[in-house]
Amino acid sequence: MKEKIAEIKKYISELKIPGINQGLKMKIEEAYKLDKSYEDFLLDIFAEAYVVRKENGRKNRIRNARFPYKKYLDELKLEYLSEDGRKRFKELKTLNFIAEGRNVILAGNPGTGKTHMAIGLGIDACNMGYKVYFATVPSLINELKESKSDKKLYTFEKRFEKYDLIIADELGYISFDKEGSELLFTFLSLRAERKSTIITTNLSFDRWNEVFNDAVLTAALIDRLTHKSYVINMNGNSYRMKETKDWLEENH
Repeated sequence: MKEKIAEIKKYISELKIPGINQGLKMKIEEAYKLDKSYEDFLLDIFAEAYVVRKENGRKNRIRNARFPYKKYLDELKLEYLSEDGRKRFKELKTLNFIAEGRNVILAGNPGTGKTHMAIGLGIDACNMGYKVYFATVPSLINELKESKSDKKLYTFEKRFEKYDLIIADELGYISFDKEGSELLFTFLSLRAERKSTIITTNLSFDRWNEVFNDAVLTAALIDRLTHKSYVINMNGNSYRMKETKDWLEENH
């Protein structure tokens, strides 16, 4: 039997079927003991392999999304969110906006839970089988510029077509030069009404021109990003300050 099991494992390895090799001998012995049919035996091992593959895929999607840290929606204290954030939370949590190719713009002052909500939605999307990519806006612009200088911009843009959801964090903290503004405009415009993008920003729309330094381009971008989008006002008292206050009260 040892030789046969070794040969079976070899084929499984060559076929790249995860989850079968582990405990294979025990599964075969159990099948003999319970007098299982070939059909039941195969069903058992392939069902287990399917579960392992799905779990590996889920973990890989989360890892490949490049989240800076993990934040979950069930960790969000809804009472700390803005009124608009609380109202829209349940609807966003369904992830229907991804299936519909709609954008989400979380706009508000620093520390109000925008990035936490964005990452939480991103992780839930990964768990549901969607491909997600997280980047701060400055790092995204740097990637776009590098791709352009290497004459790989088209390849870069095509690569991002596979992502069901892109999270562009921290729009408004750093202003861009003309090239950066135009590259980001083109990149986000290509996704408009086709694939979803979540943008977090500390600036109201009337201040976006401070970042893009081009009134016409800014107006066009806002028009494309907000069409059929969820625009959520996250302004309020600092979520982080409230969490810190709670922690201090619990530990003193």
